[in-house]
Amino acid sequence: MKIAIICYPTHGGSGVLATELGVCLAQRGHQVHFISYSAPFRLRGFQQNVFYHEVDVSAYPLFKFPPYDLSLATKILEVTKEYQLDVIHAHYAIPHAISAYLARQMMSGQGPRIVTTLHGTDITLVGKDASFYEAVRFGILQSDAVTAVSHYLAQRTLEEFHIRKEIQVIHNFVDTERFSGCTQNCRRDFFAPNGEKLLMHTSNFRPVKRLSDTVKILAHVRQQVDARLLLAGEGPDRQESHEWAVKLGVHDHVIFLGTQDYIENLLGCVDLFLLPSSEESFGLAALEAMSCRTPVIASNVGGLPEVISHGVDGYLLAMGDVEAMAQAAVSLLRDPQRMAEFRNRAREKAVTQFDMHRIVPQYERLYERTLHQKTEA
Repeated sequence: MKIAIICYPTHGGSGVLATELGVCLAQRGHQVHFISYSAPFRLRGFQQNVFYHEVDVSAYPLFKFPPYDLSLATKILEVTKEYQLDVIHAHYAIPHAISAYLARQMMSGQGPRIVTTLHGTDITLVGKDASFYEAVRFGILQSDAVTAVSHYLAQRTLEEFHIRKEIQVIHNFVDTERFSGCTQNCRRDFFAPNGEKLLMHTSNFRPVKRLSDTVKILAHVRQQVDARLLLAGEGPDRQESHEWAVKLGVHDHVIFLGTQDYIENLLGCVDLFLLPSSEESFGLAALEAMSCRTPVIASNVGGLPEVISHGVDGYLLAMGDVEAMAQAAVSLLRDPQRMAEFRNRAREKAVTQFDMHRIVPQYERLYERTLHQKTEA
């Protein structure tokens, strides 16, 4: 098939999933076209069957802000005409599904099938904004097929947008060969020169991630275990978390790594991954850590219970309860045998339930079914 992937190219779960999906589809023989304003950050080097088309956003004098959705629709139209696309896979309802719909309307409704994947913030944040609500709902209803990355997100979408359209749950996935916990590219003693335990968090540092909670957890852990915290990413809450580190007297034990494209090189080096978010539709960062044999301590919110089994391969605790999260961390760090069991079970779950070769064929079957429905129509 000839498939267009429409996504945000920046760091974040939706961009990661979309890019990994496109690359895997290309490896399976499909022709994949990424369409965005810049190349996705995980689209590394030359990939057979992969094409990238940059959206040129013009600064037209009459517009206060460049109309990205219109430029994107025009580029989708151009690529469709040149390559005869079969499927447009939009990651996020707005603006991507709306732009795909507009492009198809410019082709008199005869263009490719539109598949939309909901990742979370398009529903939990953007969709709750009254000014976008109807646009999100319209994008969902006009798509030929809709998927969600967790049962939690699918149910929440149906309830909040009052729709009866089928939403197929296709979980996020991980390349378990790349995210294997190999540490040859990471020197643990560089971060822990005195044998300290290592905690880690990676995200876009938005308020929903509760970055400061990771610092508070470290402070509690250090009362019983010598530990350090690695923070990978950039975002609006970086300064606040630094201020908390200073206030709690742990700033010398918090390492800000900035944005890291090759996060798999770090995840195998650490002992525990922290994800104390207030909202997670799935928790791809947690899954990548688990694939690297790193247990996760997270908030019991959203789709995280579909990824982490409490007391089996990680811990799920009340959002904001940093003391409980810290105590769970200490209990594992002090028990090597239990830590080894958690590590093995985390890896086993990633391989048996969320490996990309298990999940990507579900998207293939969805594309084929959608195209078959078009033929019947």
